[in-house]
Amino acid sequence: MPNPLRYNKNFEKLSYEEKQLFEETKKSIADFVEYSSTISDVNYATRNAHAKTYAVLNGTFIISKDIPNDLKHVFDSDQYEITARLSNAHPKINKNRKDIPAYGFAIKIKDDSGRTISNYPLVNFPLFPVNSVSVFLKLFTSLNRFFVKKWSNLFPLLKQIYKIIPYTLNPSFLKNVWKFILNKNNFILSFDFHSVGVYRFDDKMIKIKVSPKHVQKNFGRNQSVKEAVETFFGTHDFAANVYIQFCYDLKDQPINKLNIEWKNSPFIKIGEIKIDKNSLLNPKGCENELLSFNPFDSAEIFQPVGKIQKLRDEAYKVSLQTRKKINKLLKYR
Repeated sequence: MPNPLRYNKNFEKLSYEEKQLFEETKKSIADFVEYSSTISDVNYATRNAHAKTYAVLNGTFIISKDIPNDLKHVFDSDQYEITARLSNAHPKINKNRKDIPAYGFAIKIKDDSGRTISNYPLVNFPLFPVNSVSVFLKLFTSLNRFFVKKWSNLFPLLKQIYKIIPYTLNPSFLKNVWKFILNKNNFILSFDFHSVGVYRFDDKMIKIKVSPKHVQKNFGRNQSVKEAVETFFGTHDFAANVYIQFCYDLKDQPINKLNIEWKNSPFIKIGEIKIDKNSLLNPKGCENELLSFNPFDSAEIFQPVGKIQKLRDEAYKVSLQTRKKINKLLKYR
């Protein structure tokens, strides 16, 4: 294989128009969070995405003994403590038994002192439906406004949804949609979870995949997702392999085209995640509801790369700051 490409900050450079649109989006995020307790019918302000928490857990990230020699310098320990959050991607907390099977597996990797080394918000679909920053921002702003204003903002939302359709009409995206449909009823912990966007790995660039080991796809089929997760961790340990792909060539591994899979870049196992049974924390505890998995709160050598990734930093901060303000540091009943 050729040498991986080196990180360049120009991959995430936003235009003036994109920056202006982002200001509107940040305002819509704050508005959504302010109304989120009403939107989800709960007594606290929620996140504006992945609002529903299934579980918060403590675990361990163990570095593989067989990791290639040229990667070992990135890690200063053989294992790291992690905190993981399992969630649903919907911005509204659905209290019905059946959720859309769009799941999140966010991982916070910590040093011996409990300080965050890196955050990775992973999801169970490997691609993103749009590449254009401006199209994404207009869609996300319309979605937030729809939940706040409902029917008065339905037409603008439908208009923006229509604009993303062309980005989804490629073989890579359609193949993964079909695979997703076939597996939509599977247990949340049986899915692979993906970074979707790109991250730094020292001065190189990678995508990440977490693949569970020996988890039955039909586990908890007659339970709600939250009940199934709680049952699983009451009786089972969980283990998953962690893989990375390097960017060698922008044609085969594009940074800012998130609607197609990378090709000609093998998955390299770098470690394993282990979560012991009975590791569940109280997801409604103040300290856990306050958790943020902003990938920009990571060490510089592990930060996100790309234009749409760049938006996450301030978006996460606006959401967290607004939640803190409304919840009065989460001192709600």
